Amino acid sequence: MKAGSGTESCTLLHTDRGDTKPDRMSGISKGALKLHLLQLKCHFTWKLLLKDIDPEELEDRLYDQLTFLVTRNKYMVYNLLAYVMHLKGDCPKAIANLGKAEEMIKENNPDGTDHRYLVTYGNYAWVLYYLNQYEESQKYIDKVEQICKKLKDTPDRAEIYGEKGWTLLKFCGQYYKEAKQCFEKALELEPEDPEWNSGYATVVYRLEGFNGRQCPASECRSIELLERAVEKNPNDAVVKALLALKLQDLNRSDEGKTYIEEALKQAPSSPYLLRYVAKFYRRAGMVDEALGALKTAINLIPTSGFLHHQVGLCYRKKYYSYKKKSGNRNMYAREMDSEELNDLIQNTIFHFEKAVEYKKTFVYAYVDLANAYREVKEYQKAEDTLQVVLAFNLIDEEKQQIYCSYGQLKEFCTGSESEAIDYYKKSLQIKILHCEKEICEKALKRISSKKIRNNFRDAEAFALLGFVHKTNGERNDAIDCYEQALKYDPYNEEYVSELCELKLTI
Repeated sequence: MKAGSGTESCTLLHTDRGDTKPDRMSGISKGALKLHLLQLKCHFTWKLLLKDIDPEELEDRLYDQLTFLVTRNKYMVYNLLAYVMHLKGDCPKAIANLGKAEEMIKENNPDGTDHRYLVTYGNYAWVLYYLNQYEESQKYIDKVEQICKKLKDTPDRAEIYGEKGWTLLKFCGQYYKEAKQCFEKALELEPEDPEWNSGYATVVYRLEGFNGRQCPASECRSIELLERAVEKNPNDAVVKALLALKLQDLNRSDEGKTYIEEALKQAPSSPYLLRYVAKFYRRAGMVDEALGALKTAINLIPTSGFLHHQVGLCYRKKYYSYKKKSGNRNMYAREMDSEELNDLIQNTIFHFEKAVEYKKTFVYAYVDLANAYREVKEYQKAEDTLQVVLAFNLIDEEKQQIYCSYGQLKEFCTGSESEAIDYYKKSLQIKILHCEKEICEKALKRISSKKIRNNFRDAEAFALLGFVHKTNGERNDAIDCYEQALKYDPYNEEYVSELCELKLTI
């Protein structure tokens, strides 16, 4: 669902320049009102930045969650949806979603306690402020203050920390660490709450595997947290699937499969469960079963970038498996296989393209798409795709993978060895231990060895080896290489500088 045109709009990104002047509107000081607003605990004070998301994609994702998620806390989804509407400049829809959040709280609040309204009322106050309805905004601030007075013995509410945690978790990956801290605070206040236990386990699980990280078994905390979350909330099928995936990570797939089967019995048509079931099957080599689960999920949420990416990964796995098998057969059989291979790689590309169409900030889907284009020799498309994703606001893990893919494209496809070296070096300089780091190190050593074989006086080749050793902290080996480079290019200022810097660290 998209915001309509011609609606009354909010100011994007809180940049009201008149806040500092005492602009009195019906007896209410705008500046004083803003000071009160900034003290509220709600989405408008949680520093959720527009630059970190695609609001259209997040809006669609939240509507899907309202349709398919089984939870008593849907009011949290409506609250976040209201904030997204504000970011899109549609205040009337923001107000409408806050009204739905209020209705949900009333429906699921039989004891009549008021504290669940705090975030919703805070959001109301902010939206009304941006609509220049200052008196109405003040009324909601007063409502928050009245509730807080009733709660004067317990001013810190687990519900606020918990809602903030879930909001940050849904917003984007850069907010996961802060989400973890929020759930920790919620659990300090309500350690037995099933919702906060599920949230905490989920965010720790995601952080352990964030951007392809491999968490050593000895440092893996999510397993015990997921087990506790399952115990506290046995009806949460998604948490059971996450526990299954973590057990699979720890080479305990048989135990994991038991949880997958239990989860499927509980929620056989939940797209949020099926995507994790499919991931478990794919990693277990059950690719056809994974595709079956994903196709069911995509029928329910056809615009899910995540689901299309998972389908693409399945087809890619089938493609490389078939390609390896075909390579061991005779020429006639390989020709017969070519049509099947083409279908598999085209399906891979189709679903990766859908993934980035529906989730425009999906960094790894862009990288996978570029690599798939490279496989079918669509080199310009591959480069264009990498250029698109390089323009994003990237974290180091993402840059490392993109630079590695770009280096491979330049080395193996466009014949630009010098550019390949530059990208491999950029990737290697990022001090994160991913497989891409190892790939780039091997590539630079391979290129330097080839250059030395062709010309044993190649100073650049020795300097390249020196760079690799220096990046790995192997100072003595790096010094030897740079000295060798200077032997064949004695006036090179870069080599002199590197050598001096290295000797000063010994």
